[in-house]
Amino acid sequence: MSLVGVHNEWDPLEEVVVGTALGARVPVPDRSLLAVEYAEYAGPGRWQEVPTGPYPDRALKETEDELEELCEELRGLGVTVRRPGARDSAAPVRTPDWESDGYGDLCPRDGLLVVGDTVIEAPMALRARFLESLAYKELLVEYLAAGSRWISAPKPRLAEGMYDPSAPSGERLRDLEPVFDAANVLRLGTDLLYLVSDSGNELGARWLQSALGAAYTVHPCRGLYSSTHIDSTLVPLRPGLVLVNPARVTDDNLPGVLRTWQRIECPALAGLGYAGDVPHCSTWIGMSLLVVRPGLVVVDSRHRELMRVLERHGVDVLPLKLTHARMLGGGFHGVTLDIRRTGALETYRF
Repeated sequence: MSLVGVHNEWDPLEEVVVGTALGARVPVPDRSLLAVEYAEYAGPGRWQEVPTGPYPDRALKETEDELEELCEELRGLGVTVRRPGARDSAAPVRTPDWESDGYGDLCPRDGLLVVGDTVIEAPMALRARFLESLAYKELLVEYLAAGSRWISAPKPRLAEGMYDPSAPSGERLRDLEPVFDAANVLRLGTDLLYLVSDSGNELGARWLQSALGAAYTVHPCRGLYSSTHIDSTLVPLRPGLVLVNPARVTDDNLPGVLRTWQRIECPALAGLGYAGDVPHCSTWIGMSLLVVRPGLVVVDSRHRELMRVLERHGVDVLPLKLTHARMLGGGFHGVTLDIRRTGALETYRF
């Protein structure tokens, strides 16, 4: 029996990969980094202001300790926890078209997508993440040997013309080849939500639909959130219940498959601060929750109003910490990759 099997975001979790903060860094500024994450520095001569290089050692050590606490809590709930292999994140990454350096292995959710018994390597938007799947190669081989499917999207060229850092947010990733981060996708059984944004283009949605076949429907979500990933905008908690970002989600742009679901509006989140001069993401990273099972989610313990709102809707919380989530760009959903959940493939259209 395959060790891999995930049909949605909420079935009881059995096996998970938790990333590592060790070696996390901001890569050298190139056209991809400016377009996807630092467009405010895209003007003439401003790219030198991008805070490139390793993150502060203190923040990385504190985050690694918090990740280990997450691992221990999940193990205590009976979940098998795996970690990425050691890797030099600063090593150069080269193709005939460009050269970059690495990014880190904090967020396995960004590069790998599990749908059913298949692990898909995503064609990621940042050049610096071109070889990131190497951190999980031994695990992928193990899962393949145990009966899972393992496929990779066509490796993108990521040439200069792929990016337009000066374009409006949501239009900086051109439609020249399939490109998307796995964290642009949410699984709702036979329906998959795919965020069209600066980290996922229209051709990426088309390729994913062709790869998954007729058993699934990929729903491109346009005009929902223009920057990068979807998990700080929509969080399916259980069948029929979704947490939404009230600053982004409206009656007009809510995906059609969620229109009959009950919506919980996420309250304003605590400002946890960040090390350095520039945060990687907004306070909404606190919405990036890991659903352990229907009725239990991992939440940063400092988001007390969010915990109260969830509990009023019958959702228990496991309060932990990711102190540097804004600086590093990963909440509890992002720093994990669910490999196996109990349950079968179903359709959740109420």
